[in-house]
Amino acid sequence: MTFVTTASSADGDDRSLAELLGGRWGALDASLPAVGFAAGWLIGDRRLPWAIGGAVAVALAVSGWRLARRRQPRAAVLGLTGVLVAALVAARTGRAEDFFLVQLISNVASALAWTVSIWLRRPLLGLIVGALLRQRRTWRQDPVLLAGYKQASWWWVASYVLRTIVFGTLWALGAVLALSVARVALSWPLVVTVVALSWATLRRHLAAHDHPGLRHPRPPARPPGPGAAPGQGSVPQDRGRAVAAATGPSADATNGTVRPTRR
Repeated sequence: MTFVTTASSADGDDRSLAELLGGRWGALDASLPAVGFAAGWLIGDRRLPWAIGGAVAVALAVSGWRLARRRQPRAAVLGLTGVLVAALVAARTGRAEDFFLVQLISNVASALAWTVSIWLRRPLLGLIVGALLRQRRTWRQDPVLLAGYKQASWWWVASYVLRTIVFGTLWALGAVLALSVARVALSWPLVVTVVALSWATLRRHLAAHDHPGLRHPRPPARPPGPGAAPGQGSVPQDRGRAVAAATGPSADATNGTVRPTRR
């Protein structure tokens, strides 16, 4: 079963949230260094240098492959940098479980950042998708789209909180292999689930408000002018005079006299 679904909009050109966020491969690639770390840990008879070597070797291979295929080179470099920093932390402390300490801290920071962004009415999901769609700030002027991004962003907050609880517990217990397994299980499978849930939430919210889609932000409705009846705008003066002339006698706006209408 694939999690990539295409949204249908007024002109059919909307792409799914999964496609906009890079699909499944980015999350899958991010979990592979943890597999290399666990493999090195087991092959090297639970010696830290072997585990670090396995993780770095896999990270180099993944980054090289992505750069060669020109698939998100910035993400490849950032992923490799993250693995190198994690390896450096573990090497300095001499504790294998500290290889996952950077991941733990980043999830705590991410949970806080996403929560604050929702509170500030600048949900990070909207900022990311809006930047990818080159919408700048227009999506924030659409109250329906803004509310949808806020609702969908809570799934991402929940995912970071879940990772924080699991990683924090296993790190405190020093469970190296369990941390490696959790790193994989809570990487691409969780990302796939969160993308699907957030996309379903966002699409359902837009459909409930008859919204044309992510690529078509709508400005808020303008309130009627002073003195105008609800649902009615002002009538141009020339048009009012034309209507009065066609219906009968009218009052002169300057002196209040009534003059007959020519027929």
